[in-house]
Amino acid sequence: MLFALTTQELMERPDLWEAVHRLRYKIFVEEMGWTDLDRPDQLEIDQFDHDEAEHHLVIRNGELAGYQRMLPTTRPHLLTDVLSDLCEGPSPSGPNVWELTRYAVAPGFRDGKRGVSTVGTELIAGFVEWGLKRNVNQVIIEFEPMWVLRALQLHFLAKPLGYQRTYGNQQVVATLLTFTDHTLEVVRARRNHFLPVLNRGYPGQLGLKQAS
Repeated sequence: MLFALTTQELMERPDLWEAVHRLRYKIFVEEMGWTDLDRPDQLEIDQFDHDEAEHHLVIRNGELAGYQRMLPTTRPHLLTDVLSDLCEGPSPSGPNVWELTRYAVAPGFRDGKRGVSTVGTELIAGFVEWGLKRNVNQVIIEFEPMWVLRALQLHFLAKPLGYQRTYGNQQVVATLLTFTDHTLEVVRARRNHFLPVLNRGYPGQLGLKQAS
């Protein structure tokens, strides 16, 4: 299941907070080479971990298996303040548009074909469910160009916002994804899992074996 927590809720659970920021460090600093994010404590934290951010956590068998962060575009976010060279023209914004950042699947849970794991598809289903419940139907995401095609195959309307650039050891393109109830149906069909993934409340204590 996927849990959606505010920054305050995440901070109230030190085990979850540390696991999130250690996973982000491992993925974005160690694997992707984003050295500007390096910190001696090996926790990846930035200015966008503010009180309006939403954190999505996938917990499997007592471990943090996947993570993504949602940022409102009605205030400064990555595309406007850090990655502005990825956008040609005004950045999309509004209450129905959020930015999806820090999408990450822990190394032990990358079990899918062509780089798309079951945890990864749960994160995708999760942000679509989360958005549709909030009258959000668009997300900005900065990802590798091959993901534009994958998004189209899942029936997102994918619109690149500019040219691809190199960050660390990765090619990145900013893309606006528009989704509908039909998108969610396609994502669920591809996962062969038709029940909602969003869960209420907190996950159990990390390190304790539990049902996934």
